Amino acid sequence: MSSAGDKARGMANEAAGKVKQGVGEATGNQGMRQEGKIQERKGEAQQVKGDVKDTLKKGIDKA
Repeated sequence: MSSAGDKARGMANEAAGKVKQGVGEATGNQGMRQEGKIQERKGEAQQVKGDVKDTLKKGIDKA
């Protein structure tokens, strides 16, 4: 997957996680809140993965 794809999926997971956290908080559903936190962290990690791919590609292109 490309770095842009990783970043896009990361942003989508982060947004979905935040929504789940909000719904979980509003309904008092701690499980959903926790699931949202996990999904948000997954999204953040995917974005970092995309950034690393970009950095590596730039380094390889310069070599």
